[in-house]
Amino acid sequence: MIDWDDIRYFLAVARRGSVRAAAERLGVNHSTVLRRVAQLEERLGAQMFEKLPSGYRLTVAGEEVLELAGQMESSSHQLETRVFGRDQSVRGLLRVTLAPTLATHLLMPDFSDFACLYPDIEMEILSSGELANLTNREADLAIRVVYDRKTLPLNLHGLKGSDVFGAIYMSRDRLAAWRAGVPDPIRWIVISMHGIPDWVREGEVRAAEVPFRVTDAGAQIAAVRQGLGMTTLPCFVGDADPMLVRVPGTDLHMYGTLWLLTQGETRKTKRVRLFTEFVSSRLAAYSSLLAGLSLSRD
Repeated sequence: MIDWDDIRYFLAVARRGSVRAAAERLGVNHSTVLRRVAQLEERLGAQMFEKLPSGYRLTVAGEEVLELAGQMESSSHQLETRVFGRDQSVRGLLRVTLAPTLATHLLMPDFSDFACLYPDIEMEILSSGELANLTNREADLAIRVVYDRKTLPLNLHGLKGSDVFGAIYMSRDRLAAWRAGVPDPIRWIVISMHGIPDWVREGEVRAAEVPFRVTDAGAQIAAVRQGLGMTTLPCFVGDADPMLVRVPGTDLHMYGTLWLLTQGETRKTKRVRLFTEFVSSRLAAYSSLLAGLSLSRD
């Protein structure tokens, strides 16, 4: 196998006609150039240059190698340019994974703004309850709410964001009916896999023992807006919904901290860096809403 570096030294001597000029061009000493050329000659089993008083002249074998070496150099430059350009260009596919509520109730307007700024970036938003594997390149970037920092995989690069708090909500109309003494039972609306957390039983409103179960956050939000009962929601969902109000006598509860996660070389690509900087600034602007410190509508 021919070493490409040997070819570079050969080309420098062939084009400049002397070892000294080649060494100055490559930023190395005289002996390094001689050693590299001798190494190439040994590998090919042929002499590349004749040493004359006027300098170095290519042999017949050297002339043949020169043409092929030029082609190798051209291909190498094309490869470097294409790879670097792809990595640093503001185009290509960008896959972002995050929880459905973060996408639909908080960040979709920001995703729209980013798409307008960079129309050549193809965005794929993976908003589901499944955690995409960044190591296996199932996504380029993850926006996750993490309760315990120690659970973050060590091979991921993390940018810490705002803390996320939740509260207990019910529809404004349902709360008014409860205050008016309407006897209809108020159910806990729960996502089946989560159940009813202990910390939600401390409010003034008492719920029926029979819960109302759903399988996803979209149905959960629709059910509480319909007046079926009360449920726990992130404050950025509940506080921003004019149909909902916090249940009296209940406190905030911390869900976790937002993290922007990337993996390995992926985070160095320009489109990922641009998106990370853009979204982190938007999330910082939402810190009060995420923490439940926005104006309550009770």
